[in-house]
Amino acid sequence: MSAEVVPFPQKKPSLEPMLSLTANGMNAVNQVILDRMQSEIPLIPRLAGHLISGGGKRLRPMLTLAGAALVGYEGTRHHKLAAAVEFIHTATLLHDDVVDGSELRRGKAAANIIFGNPATVLVGDFLFSRAFELMTEDGSLKVLKILSHASAVIAEGEVSQLTAQRQIETSEERYLHIIGAKTAALFAAASQISAVVAECGEEQERALEDYGRNLGVAFQLVDDAIDYDSDAAQMGKDQGDDFREGKMTLPVILAYARGSEDERKFWKAAIMGHRSSDADLAHAQELMARHNAVEDTRERARHFAQRAIDAISIFPDSKARAAMAEAAMFAVARGY
Repeated sequence: MSAEVVPFPQKKPSLEPMLSLTANGMNAVNQVILDRMQSEIPLIPRLAGHLISGGGKRLRPMLTLAGAALVGYEGTRHHKLAAAVEFIHTATLLHDDVVDGSELRRGKAAANIIFGNPATVLVGDFLFSRAFELMTEDGSLKVLKILSHASAVIAEGEVSQLTAQRQIETSEERYLHIIGAKTAALFAAASQISAVVAECGEEQERALEDYGRNLGVAFQLVDDAIDYDSDAAQMGKDQGDDFREGKMTLPVILAYARGSEDERKFWKAAIMGHRSSDADLAHAQELMARHNAVEDTRERARHFAQRAIDAISIFPDSKARAAMAEAAMFAVARGY
């Protein structure tokens, strides 16, 4: 197969083509999710449902469905696997909110605030277990290897991010490694497994993995930019959470690297937790604007989104390919 470079169109991108492409499949996936989050312990479906029904984009399981459409797979194995992907993602969110002490998730009170940290962690564990049940039911050792490896990489990425927290000298290279693990690994696995269940060749499988991985990096870059240029109503979380938690994201890394001596002193104090007021956040945003840190972060995201689009250019032009390309553009253009 020969590849072609697919340029960004000029119109404002939307997730609608992806939603339309995967609508029927997502109904089946959502039914699996609903069935498998049930338990005789009432707290488990209550807590899991609080997040699962909380208005997330469900982008990761959609990638599995879209990838299957792209390669012409007409079976149903990918429905359970897409549900497993969503359970892995939800479990990591529950654990993340406990680690970060988050108060908002998708515009609502985070589960840990309502149900407490111990219950939130344990229900996260329950969802991980359900994910692995779904994987083993599928019966493919290759699928199990891909998703279990992704789960381990995600955990490593979260630990790496924790150790980088409040470390002002964190490099851009390390930052990209962290988000490649904690975010992009599941995007890559979700996309790749669609080629595996369809018994595609290695080139197609690798193309879908590359698409997901680059999309995941772009998605996280935009998330990190959004923390400094969107309000809480758009984001569904408190603006400046990353700032107050001392997270070394790319906007901070760029602003610090480009700053004057006085600006660097401010960033050191802020990342150490000594400058965390609303006024300090506003000053941080001013410094980022001065050095184009947020816009350059978004520009890097556009680069990775284009790499994602180029990765699937080996496939013939189709409704599925167009929807996946537009989803990558939407991930970059979004404000929430």
